[in-house]
Amino acid sequence: MRALAILSMLALAAGATVSQASSDKGEQRLAKALKGRVAGEPVNCVSASTIGGPQIIDSRTILYRQGARVWRNDLADNCPFLRQDRILVVELYGSNLCRNDMFSVIDRGGLSIPIGKCRFGQFTPYTKAK
Repeated sequence: MRALAILSMLALAAGATVSQASSDKGEQRLAKALKGRVAGEPVNCVSASTIGGPQIIDSRTILYRQGARVWRNDLADNCPFLRQDRILVVELYGSNLCRNDMFSVIDRGGLSIPIGKCRFGQFTPYTKAK
C-alpha cells in the first residue's frame, strides 16, 4: 500500500513537470510571436475573412494574423485538447469570429472526428510599437 502511494506521488510530480515544461514552451512561443508589439483594447469579434489561419500557442491561447496586426485570443476556458499539431474547425455564424463562438479540435492525421470542443474568449490586437 505504501509503495502504491509513493508511485502515485511520483506520477503526479512527473505530470506536473511535463505540464510546466509545456507551459514554458507556450510562453516562449507567445513572447516570440508578440515581441516588439503592444496590446490594444480587447474586442468581442474580428472579421473572419481578413485573418490568417490560427497559430496555436497552448491550451489557452491562439493567435491570428491580419497584415501587421496579431490578434491574441485567450480562450474562455482551458482547452485540454488543443495542441500545435491539431486542427481547428470553427463554427461561424456570419462573417465574424466572436467571443463565445465554438470550435472543434481534430487530430491531424486521424479521422475527421472531433476530439473536443472549446470556445473563444476576447480578441486582443497587438501592433508594432512605434
